[in-house]
Amino acid sequence: MATSNKAFLAVDLGAESGRGIIGRFIDDRLQLDQIHRFSTAPVKVRHRLLWDVLSIHQEIKNSIAIASQQERQLAGMAIDSWGVDFGLLTAEGDLLGAPHHYRDERTTGMFEVAFRKLPQERIFHLTGIQFLEFNTLYQLLAMIEEGDSTLSIAKCLLMMGELFTYFLTGERVAEFTNATTTQLYNPTQGAWADELLVAMRIPADILPPVVPPGTQVGCLNPLVQSELGVGRLPVYMPAVHDTASAIAAVPLSGPTSCYISSGTWSLMGVETDQPIITPAALAANMTNEGGVAGKFCFLKNIMGMWLLQECRRTWEQKAGSLDYAALQNLAEAATPLVTLINPDHADFFAPGQMPRRIAAYAERTGQPVPADYGAMVRCILDSLALRYKQVLLQLQELTHRQIDTIHIVGGGSQNTLLNQLTADATGCRVVAGPVEATAIGNILVQAMAAGVIDDLAEGRTIIRNSFGIQVYEPQYGTAWSDAYARFLALP
Repeated sequence: MATSNKAFLAVDLGAESGRGIIGRFIDDRLQLDQIHRFSTAPVKVRHRLLWDVLSIHQEIKNSIAIASQQERQLAGMAIDSWGVDFGLLTAEGDLLGAPHHYRDERTTGMFEVAFRKLPQERIFHLTGIQFLEFNTLYQLLAMIEEGDSTLSIAKCLLMMGELFTYFLTGERVAEFTNATTTQLYNPTQGAWADELLVAMRIPADILPPVVPPGTQVGCLNPLVQSELGVGRLPVYMPAVHDTASAIAAVPLSGPTSCYISSGTWSLMGVETDQPIITPAALAANMTNEGGVAGKFCFLKNIMGMWLLQECRRTWEQKAGSLDYAALQNLAEAATPLVTLINPDHADFFAPGQMPRRIAAYAERTGQPVPADYGAMVRCILDSLALRYKQVLLQLQELTHRQIDTIHIVGGGSQNTLLNQLTADATGCRVVAGPVEATAIGNILVQAMAAGVIDDLAEGRTIIRNSFGIQVYEPQYGTAWSDAYARFLALP
């Protein structure tokens, strides 16, 4: 067990914000200390939605400086991030423009372009990845279709977490879990999918070598050390894809349990030893993303708390600050299961005016328009719980497992109402926590690489001993069965 008193810095980049978090292993426990928080909000430039990479890079350096002041002997650091987005480098290593945000509209219609070049079934057979129009594959296709000159002169593509790591170390690699999100990687062959790249006319030579989570990619380069006034600091590749880091931190209770990594997106699935690439998995639009310790994350991407985040953002423009706890209280007082939406409908993908979009969907489907904040939030949470039930049934059918426990981790696990609604809708026991799962998973991988802990099983034992969880038992009722039938009939 970990008794080394070692400390690691996790920089966790999310779609709304980033955090610098120090994890200290003390007496077989992991203690967390959030030392910095910053915005990662995208920027609209003309008709494009872009990531402000220079601002984020500066905040990452600020996190390192603060952490080094608080913890003089950091054993390492690592950056995790969202998947699919990327930056392009010149031969000299300079960044070619600001990376696009995955919600940018340039990928609209790219499914049809891709399927003309290679059948959908073949793409899934080669990659095992859920068809989402913002995947790296379709972003690159959009660039090709537009004749984007940056792609023609690019010499290296780095995913976002790896791009920021490159800024700190000068090392250009792709990390396994993040590479799988691109829909350009063949998980059964353990390599970039050459057949797919050729068919799509994507230059294979811009894709860097793939390394496993836990790889030390070097140390902070001397320029960064001098700028920040810090010493030699080892830099690791964690499970760079934030979902994989979060899943590594799930204290799974056995093969009858599944997980929901709950944040802007809800990632719901199970851990498997091999990817599940079957016609049934394709029909259900499931995904096989890379995990830690040779595992795969067989899961479904669900729109998640994005719906609530966007409603809150719109309301705050009119009413001022609204915290999530207040919105949850309003939802608890609202009548349940009145208006339902399909959280993954295309109407809800783009940012802006989410309450208006939900109201229009309700009118179009012949349902009451939510009349106030509480009714709107209740509509979102009820609908997410029913979507979880739908995906749960798909997981059970595709994996031949009977699931009785759902572990919810991440920021969304703090929504106690949604946790209870999930238990009620699915009939499963819900175990909520830890909240900071992504940062914890990041730190666990660093600790395994540094020899502080032996393996993932030991890491999960430490998590169970270190962080409180809440348990929600299902409260059965026929209303959920009736609501689920209505939910399945929605477009």
